[in-house]
Amino acid sequence: MSFCCGASMIGTKGTLRHIGTHIHNVPLLFCPVCHRVEVHYMVESEYEILAEYAHGDGAPEVDFQDYVDDKAGAGLYENCVNLESEDPSDVVRNQIDTALDLLSVAKRLQDTEWEMQLKKRLTVLNERRNKMHKKAFSAGNRKG
Repeated sequence: MSFCCGASMIGTKGTLRHIGTHIHNVPLLFCPVCHRVEVHYMVESEYEILAEYAHGDGAPEVDFQDYVDDKAGAGLYENCVNLESEDPSDVVRNQIDTALDLLSVAKRLQDTEWEMQLKKRLTVLNERRNKMHKKAFSAGNRKG
């Protein structure tokens, strides 16, 4: 699994800007806690090569999928706990469950620094979950 600040990162595709070039459909990993975005490690070198060539050619935008073989296909995100295409409430719930599991391990190991990081992460995820519930409730959607 890919982790950032201890949270498992979410697999997605998105657009990144390299100098003056927008590169679309780049396989990415996204942290739901701190919002860090990084190019998926399995395609990082291909991204860097494409970005340099596209910038050198003066291309304002390119599509990653048009230039790079989908070498990993569905396996690209198999180590991700969640994908962006999933229901956001399921993603947050899964992230909270994982953090709670890790918290019990940290307590057993008596790793107080890790415990504090996990508690901070749980606070952020709980706030996000509460905002989602409030938004759903105000929209008349009582799905939880």
